[in-house]
Amino acid sequence: MPKKERLLIIEDELSVAKQLKWSLGDVYDITIATDADMSKEMLASGAFSVATLDLGLPPSPDNPKEGLKLLNNLATLSPHTKVIVITGNSEQDTAIRAVDSGAFDFCAKPIDLGVLKVILDRTFRLHALEEASRQVRNKDESGGSLCGIIGATSVMKNLFSLVRKISVTDYPVLITGESGTGKELVAKAIHQLSSRRRKPFVIVNCGAIPANLLESELFGHERGAFTGAVARKTGKFETGNQGTLFLDEIGELTLDMQVKILRFLQEGSIERVGGRDTILLGIRIIAASNIDLGQAAKAGHFREDLYFRLNVVPVKLPPLRERQEDIVLLARHFLSMETKALKIERVSFSPDALAALNSHDWPGNVRELQNRIRRALAFNSGQMVQPHDLGLATHMPDTTNSELSTLQEARCQSEEKCIRKALQLTGNNITRAARLLETSRPTLHDLIKKHGIQV
Repeated sequence: MPKKERLLIIEDELSVAKQLKWSLGDVYDITIATDADMSKEMLASGAFSVATLDLGLPPSPDNPKEGLKLLNNLATLSPHTKVIVITGNSEQDTAIRAVDSGAFDFCAKPIDLGVLKVILDRTFRLHALEEASRQVRNKDESGGSLCGIIGATSVMKNLFSLVRKISVTDYPVLITGESGTGKELVAKAIHQLSSRRRKPFVIVNCGAIPANLLESELFGHERGAFTGAVARKTGKFETGNQGTLFLDEIGELTLDMQVKILRFLQEGSIERVGGRDTILLGIRIIAASNIDLGQAAKAGHFREDLYFRLNVVPVKLPPLRERQEDIVLLARHFLSMETKALKIERVSFSPDALAALNSHDWPGNVRELQNRIRRALAFNSGQMVQPHDLGLATHMPDTTNSELSTLQEARCQSEEKCIRKALQLTGNNITRAARLLETSRPTLHDLIKKHGIQV
């Protein structure tokens, strides 16, 4: 069953609010706010795409003063929420003022539920289209994503720029970086942005294929080339002709196989095992390794001539610990992706979990982060991910003495660190920071004051 859209009903008359909830509850997930203060907190949470608003709110339920005031603050509280004003038939001037103050539409009293449902359906559809447009625009403007690679730090923006530049060439590329940093994703991005995008992208894990089978896997074989070769086989090189061949963990190749790869790079041709024909190919080679091939070449474990042939365009991927600001961004991305795949209710990170994520060294990099998110969803049965769900200890900051902090002190310190990190990531934008921390704007203001944080 698809998840219901969340609708905020701002109505001080409980009988009317309950009637609307009963009538619309089968379509929408409804929350009721009965006064301006409660409405502000709900809107600032960023959880509602659409809200209905009866302008007459306490302490002045007989005039539109409070409702119009709330509308005037909408741009600050929740700039993308669309508000439908509920107004009387004789209050056309008020409805016009409401639209001028930021209302998206209005529905006349007495409420015709059929009309209201049409207005709501149209409003939610338009919000969804605008939200999709904003996401695409924000990614383009911030450089926060490229062909499925997520990152907002300067080092990742530089990487995105480099990938765009080298994708228009056909030179060999050597991608280096620790395990789990996304070498295959970068290789795919180069292929997808290149003129070869409609041709094959073939992946070969050089460390996963037994050495005695690797030549046949790469170059193919003729019938009768060896025992068991009952038919001609096309190798990975031929399969990827006119496209891109990604040789992952190329440092695992034997020296004999390195010679054969070098020959292709020099001559642009191959021969099948047991064959005599020379087959010319037009294929781009992208190689990757988690070891330093330059050092391996000096030690005699990797051919130096092959290293130089591959290293025409070097791309070095940063470990996750060097892109600290991307940790929460990636964690939220993976959490959203996995919960959608599992079709489960909305799950979020606790402040302690965010602190634990930020304090971990991530030796397995992005792959480890994604796997820990999956672990958390496997073990967690609630809606809040805790550090132990991730297999991480609650972060205990260093103290000036050897005494342990109390639990209350540790929570307080973790809370302050999360708030400072959220403010840093959003450029001290309170509304965006509140959304990042999944709390309300007023609550975040109180916490900032509590911890004495200067904004």
